[in-house]
Amino acid sequence: MSGTSAVWRSRERVPGQLSGLAVLCLVFVPYALGHYLSCLLRTVNALLAPQLMGAAALTPAELGLLTSAYFLAFALAQLPVGLALDRYGPRRVQFAMLLLATFGTLAFAGGSTFGQMLVARTLMGLGFAGCFMAAVKAVSTWVAPARLPSVQGYLIAAGGLGAASATLPVRLFLQFADWRWLFVFLALACAAIGLLILLLAPTPPAIASKRLDWKVLADVYRHPAFRETAGLVLVPHTVFFGVQGLWIGRWLAEVGRFPEQSVAWLLYLGMAAVIFGAISVGMVTEWAARRGIDAITVAAAGVALFVAVQVGIVLGWRPGMALLSVLFMLVGTITGIEYAIVAQAMPPALTGRASTCLNLLIFSGAFVVQAGFGQVLGLWQPDAAHHYPAVAWQAAFGVLVLLQLPGLAWFAWRRRRAALAGPVPEVP
Repeated sequence: MSGTSAVWRSRERVPGQLSGLAVLCLVFVPYALGHYLSCLLRTVNALLAPQLMGAAALTPAELGLLTSAYFLAFALAQLPVGLALDRYGPRRVQFAMLLLATFGTLAFAGGSTFGQMLVARTLMGLGFAGCFMAAVKAVSTWVAPARLPSVQGYLIAAGGLGAASATLPVRLFLQFADWRWLFVFLALACAAIGLLILLLAPTPPAIASKRLDWKVLADVYRHPAFRETAGLVLVPHTVFFGVQGLWIGRWLAEVGRFPEQSVAWLLYLGMAAVIFGAISVGMVTEWAARRGIDAITVAAAGVALFVAVQVGIVLGWRPGMALLSVLFMLVGTITGIEYAIVAQAMPPALTGRASTCLNLLIFSGAFVVQAGFGQVLGLWQPDAAHHYPAVAWQAAFGVLVLLQLPGLAWFAWRRRRAALAGPVPEVP
């Protein structure tokens, strides 16, 4: 036992002790790979929808529920995972979680019924639930606060690269092997990344064990920065996740009548736009901060543009469908800025639970959006090819637009009231 403790202590490092290169290789890259794989498996159903529906005779509502189970599992795991991150550190927690993801991914590969695939997808979601939080916790520990927006932008870009890998690369893989073999290889990748984190990632000095303190969580939710950020960005973030991971590809296929090859290409371009957008958000945020513009104002401008793109979809601008799909992905990356805003506003000891509270709301909402979208489509009758009419898609996107408008209006009203009342402390 003492030998094991010595091994753990030998992994401990003090923040500021690692060089920039060491932080890149030992902290950013291993955790970014976990987030990469998490986003790949979160979005891969957008391309595999025809194969999955054929393998288990799924309806659109069942497909939406199956895919969104990933988000529900994410949400259910947030509180215990966030507490574990603050108590045991991201290295140990992430290794254990990725082992669970390995089993879930293998089970999905062998599933043949809706029930089996639903359970396996839920296990996958539980296993990957800590990937982004662990990465945020790790970079918040080892990276200077002033650099957090850019570094977290790079982290989101790694997730975008994973989502991009779920498009054309997956389609190319399917030309040589069945979709079940794809999940077998992804399960092996889960195990490999877990071992990489266990072997490479440093461990900060141990802190005193803490129980789940509901008062602390309530304090997080009551924090002004948290409430203002969530009120503006939360619903758009859930829309971005819920639609990006499944329905944008089906919209292109059923309303735009794009062939599956073209859908894969457009999804690939969209995910490339996510990478570019994530990096740009961090750079723009830091540029704006140097000019006295706070991050929440940058977020408000981005959310307004994101809603405008969705209005274009609702209006049925058919000649611009390909452009709108890419813009949806590009502009939607602005929603990731809320992690940096909240991380900067919270004490270091609470960054894990702050990310937890955000994720609990985001992934619960994404589950509702992704599953609910399929339910709205189901209000219309499909044609012989099982395609739903354009008006069904317009209605579903229209509901999402209406859900996002109150947050923008509330933010604008608060800012106008604050301007009339005089200077107030800025939200970081």
